[in-house]
Amino acid sequence: MARPAHPPPSKPSPPGFLRRFARHEGGNIVEMALVSLPFITLLFGVLELGVIFMVQTTLENASYSVSRQIRTGELQTAGGTAATFKTAMCNEMGWLGATCATSLSVDVRTFTQFSNVTAPSPVTNGAVDPTKVTFTPGAAGDIVLVRCFYTWSLFTPVLSAGLQNLSGGKRMLTAAVTFRNEPFTVP
Repeated sequence: MARPAHPPPSKPSPPGFLRRFARHEGGNIVEMALVSLPFITLLFGVLELGVIFMVQTTLENASYSVSRQIRTGELQTAGGTAATFKTAMCNEMGWLGATCATSLSVDVRTFTQFSNVTAPSPVTNGAVDPTKVTFTPGAAGDIVLVRCFYTWSLFTPVLSAGLQNLSGGKRMLTAAVTFRNEPFTVP
């Protein structure tokens, strides 16, 4: 019995869905564009919120950690200043890099009772006003409020309208620690 002749080899044809896609004359491209724009915006929004939460957590951890130097009197006995405190904060927030020095503001105040602990807003005309922050770490037994403000530039245009609390598409992140200084003596 003779074998049937096979046709000469030809180029492989694309899979079925690709042939149907190529023949389809509907609005696939338009539909994809309409769906992808909100999807990409949502994706960038989720990424931005994640970064904001990460910066906020870093700020809170650094505030708690570095404020311990005030609480124990280590900063006061070493003659520490607002600049040395801010440098220690930026060292704790190391992954934020060089932007920390310009984006971070620190406010340290002392009080006589915990019920009196209040502080004014550091914001004037949509920006952190350096004249509204002070640095008074106090003496042994004083009640101290440490507030740290970090200015973060938002990068998602649609979300910045809802997230910004400063002008120019920026958000001020805040961390606060309140405590009573431990007994220590300043030489």
